Amino acid sequence: MGKLAVRALRAVLAVVLTGTVFVQVLMLWALVTDPRDGPLTPMRVITVLGMVSAQIALTSVWRLVTMVRRGTVFSHAAFRHVDAVIGAIVAAALLWFAVTAVNAPGQREDPGVTVIMGGIGLAILGVALIVFVLRMLLAQAVARDVEATRMRAELDEVI
Repeated sequence: MGKLAVRALRAVLAVVLTGTVFVQVLMLWALVTDPRDGPLTPMRVITVLGMVSAQIALTSVWRLVTMVRRGTVFSHAAFRHVDAVIGAIVAAALLWFAVTAVNAPGQREDPGVTVIMGGIGLAILGVALIVFVLRMLLAQAVARDVEATRMRAELDEVI
């Protein structure tokens, strides 16, 4: 991965992470300082939890990019970060289903919106499955790298 691509990806990750933290702080500030804002509503809780899941995914991707840059991504340590990304995506899908459930009573005249929102939740789960397949590819690459290292050691002993 080139230095330009790493820098660009890190810039995007930093902007999104900073933005989510900024929104969380503003939401907390509004809840603490403005009594007219009312208590925590289900949508506010879901929003904060959604941002937390995004932050977990962003942090894990940052760590994976660091491992790619160092050439250590084909190791067992990478699985922890990939698993965190998968978990964050699944959590985001479940939170989206919660948004759909909270929004559904208001959509009685037009239930198509609820169906579309459910479809979006399934699409988010599909992204988690894609990352899971990529995790399996990483597992194969790590296994081959371990095998190649073992074969090199055997070859060095023969020579």
